[in-house]
Amino acid sequence: MKSRTLVILIVFIFLSHQNIAQSNISTLIEEGIGYHDKGEYDKAIKTYKNALKLDPKATIVHYEIALSYFKKGDFKKAIKHSDMVLEKNRDYMLEAYMMKGSALDMIGKTQESILLFEKAIETMKPSYLLYYNLALNYYKINDLENAEANVLMAIEINSNHSSSHLMLANIHHQKKNTVQSLLATHYFLFLEPNTSRSKEAYRMLKENFGGNVSKDPEKPNSINISLTPNSDRQFGAAEMMISMLEASRHLEKNEGKSDDELFVENTASFFNLMDELKKRKSQGIWWTFYTPFFHDLTESDHFNTYCKYITQSSNEASQEWLLANEEKLIAFDEWLRNQ
Repeated sequence: MKSRTLVILIVFIFLSHQNIAQSNISTLIEEGIGYHDKGEYDKAIKTYKNALKLDPKATIVHYEIALSYFKKGDFKKAIKHSDMVLEKNRDYMLEAYMMKGSALDMIGKTQESILLFEKAIETMKPSYLLYYNLALNYYKINDLENAEANVLMAIEINSNHSSSHLMLANIHHQKKNTVQSLLATHYFLFLEPNTSRSKEAYRMLKENFGGNVSKDPEKPNSINISLTPNSDRQFGAAEMMISMLEASRHLEKNEGKSDDELFVENTASFFNLMDELKKRKSQGIWWTFYTPFFHDLTESDHFNTYCKYITQSSNEASQEWLLANEEKLIAFDEWLRNQ
């Protein structure tokens, strides 16, 4: 009986020490995160290493150290501690793959990073972040086909990931596919309307919608349209219409209309045409995701609000309108929630 009591006591003492150690590790991690968030990465790393003395195998600590080394710019050590997480094959696997892949890319080993992300996709639960980062690496080496294939997977998993829509827009902008770039840019601006990236996206939107239309200064009544062949023939009619809509700005019937008014009208015409061109068997994100969403918008009472909302980063008039029409913005939000 005494022997059994002694065993129980030893187990109790062991567990108590374990709980105390875990509590101390948690305290050190919180302290390290505090230093990290203030940009004091050396202090953060030193604190995390004190936590490792209590438990050298703690995956969360190795991940936090890797993150601080990454932010500090010491990518090799970030890789080293990411590997320690990956070797355990337990917690923080996704984060470690992301960290190591990004660090490999930063030191010029983009191809290794691609192989790592592909391995992660094969072995882990599907993650839009893995697909997005793989797409980003392919984009960096100008492999646009693989970049698009993977960013489409990212959108399929998480359609609210604004960076994926922006990448898709940039891919097709680089391919000179006006229609696809416009659709993806619109959705990016819908998700992220007022950041530094939004300003560049809005510039790209305007460039795609009418960048190929010019007026001859020597012939005031002459309008020049230069078309580039879209790599996908199903968008040919839409691309032609975009040019015609932009050219119509110079027609007498549109004299006196502001740029903002014409933007609303022409954008609605573009979305409606896409709906008309959509066929029953049409496949792909352009027809099954973007086109239905934007057509529903044009049929709603909120299309003008939408146009003001997505142009707010670069249009002072849109900013003023949104401030003066808060109730319309709230109604737009309620409509979106019911879709």
